[in-house]
Amino acid sequence: MSTTQSERLRGLLEPLVAARELDLEEIDVTPAGKRRVLRVVVDSDAGVQLDECAELSREVSQALDDSDVMGGAPYTLEVTSPGADRPLTELRHYRRAVGRLIKAQLREGGELVARIQAVDEDGLDLEVPGVKGRKPTERRLAFDAIGKSRVELEFNRKSESSDQRGAQDDEKIDESQEEA
Repeated sequence: MSTTQSERLRGLLEPLVAARELDLEEIDVTPAGKRRVLRVVVDSDAGVQLDECAELSREVSQALDDSDVMGGAPYTLEVTSPGADRPLTELRHYRRAVGRLIKAQLREGGELVARIQAVDEDGLDLEVPGVKGRKPTERRLAFDAIGKSRVELEFNRKSESSDQRGAQDDEKIDESQEEA
C-alpha cells in the first residue's frame, strides 16, 4: 500500500473509529487475486465486540463508497480486532495485557516468559513463574530492554473468579465441619 493511500485511509477512518472510542491499530491493503483486501484492525481497553465491528464496518464501507481512496478496483473490507498473537508494541497494548502471561525477546539476547503485574511509562513489573518447585520472583523490565513481545495463550489457567469461588467453597466446607 502506498504511503499516500495509507495516509488517506488513516485520515478517513481514524475519526470514524475514534467516534466509537476505539483505537485504530492497523490498516492493511493486500492483493487477493483480481481484488484487494482492506483489513482495518481496531481495539479498546474493554476489547471489541462482534456487533461493534459489524456497525463500524457499515460506517467504513459507506465512507469508502463516498470517497475515492480505494480507487476503482474491487476490494473486500474486513473490520476486525487484533488477534491473540499480535505483537505488543504500544504502551496501551501492555496496559491491556496486565494479568496476562507474555513472552518477551530481550534485546541483549534470550527470552523471558512472565506475567505482567503493572505497567508504567518506563516499563513492566513482572512475576516470573518459579521453575521446578521454586516460588515465582518479581522482576522489573524496562521497555528499551524488550526487542519484541507477545501475549502467551493459556488454555488451562483458572480465572481469578474461579479461584475466589474455590476459596469460598473451602470456607463453607470448614464451617460445615465445625458444625458437625
